[in-house]
Amino acid sequence: MTVETKLPYDQDYINQFSQDNNEPDWMRDLRLQALEQADSLEMPQPDKTNITKWNFSNFKHDAAKGEKIASLDQLPEDIQDFLDQENKQENLLIQRNHTVAYASLSKDLEEKGVIFTDIFTAISEHEDLVKRYYMKDAVSVDEHRLTALHAALMNGGAFVYVQNVQLEEPLQVIFWQEDPEAAMFNHVLVVADDNSSLTYVENYFSQNHEQETVANIVTEVIANNNAQISFGGVDNFAEGTTTYINRRGVAYRDARIEWALGQMNDGNTVSENVTHLIDENAVSNAKTVSVGRGKQSQNFTSQITHFGKFTEGHILQHGVMRDKARSIFNGIGKIEHGGSGSNAEQESRVLMLSKDARGDANPILLIDEDDVEAGHAASVGRVDPLQLYYLMSRGITQQEAERLVIHGFLEPVVGQLPIESVKAQLRQVIERKVY
Repeated sequence: MTVETKLPYDQDYINQFSQDNNEPDWMRDLRLQALEQADSLEMPQPDKTNITKWNFSNFKHDAAKGEKIASLDQLPEDIQDFLDQENKQENLLIQRNHTVAYASLSKDLEEKGVIFTDIFTAISEHEDLVKRYYMKDAVSVDEHRLTALHAALMNGGAFVYVQNVQLEEPLQVIFWQEDPEAAMFNHVLVVADDNSSLTYVENYFSQNHEQETVANIVTEVIANNNAQISFGGVDNFAEGTTTYINRRGVAYRDARIEWALGQMNDGNTVSENVTHLIDENAVSNAKTVSVGRGKQSQNFTSQITHFGKFTEGHILQHGVMRDKARSIFNGIGKIEHGGSGSNAEQESRVLMLSKDARGDANPILLIDEDDVEAGHAASVGRVDPLQLYYLMSRGITQQEAERLVIHGFLEPVVGQLPIESVKAQLRQVIERKVY
């Protein structure tokens, strides 16, 4: 039986929602066009994962405004784990449901012209910039039904823009899905203009273990000529949230995009991380770790497509499956005709800790050019019982032994992540998922 995907939202609702948020005509028109297209577009078809019975339509689109936060001490302990406890958080945005609950940007970055704000403020105060990039170069409205629904129902997110600035301190956003039924249709747009660099970290968090809802996330990361972006994300949606995450990057001449992703959701998840290396000498490294547990089903795709000459793309994925969790890890290196001198490398490894857990690593190389380098490595296997036996023979419990094995298996990726705060956050979340 296929889950009903027709939405209880019509043009009148979209018009009113857009009006309530004081959106310009082009944004309202884009929403209405996307809503019309959604009915005719197909659902995405992730490899080896049947999502026809997943919940993508049972949710509440709007939520009551989340209360403002006067002090970070008011945050729940689980969310405080995402904060840098040793240094003052000067550049921080917290979205509570669909409302900005806390916003801070240092005076120094303001004076340098850094834009770091929520998506609705950006549309209002920086309309030309948002319009230039929003669902243009990285993600299109009509890719499939979920991207169209996202465009029609976008109800939160963030906008970052830097120009001729090299940021040393990270910008961080926490997206807190507090209402257990409220859907999150977040749009994040991060742009580093020519000769700029920045580090951006985002965290998703919810506690709806039983109530069902949806997260439909689209992120666009644009690195213009000679720009560098380090993007860190830790996803931690609870079991009741069905999650679709589409993170796309576009790197132009001499640009670099570094991805450091911890995909730690407890519910069913489809995640796409795709980067296009457009011009010469563009580089991208995509590093991902995941822990699956319970009965969840997940599908992860990391893809780097080389268009320009002498581009470099490296994919590294490690996943651990427990209980009855099932996950697919797709690694795709694609070199288009004209991308001579490019290098596409990837490694995917999956460890299964339980007899009913299932993991699958699919390395794919698609090469349409002669003068290139490309390679892949993949492995799927169960934990060596001798490892557990050795640890337990030293007086360690089985649970503690599994914990050590998990940390050891993921550390080669976690240890390579370029953002220190993401390393610390991931270790905290991994610890919670192990027990």
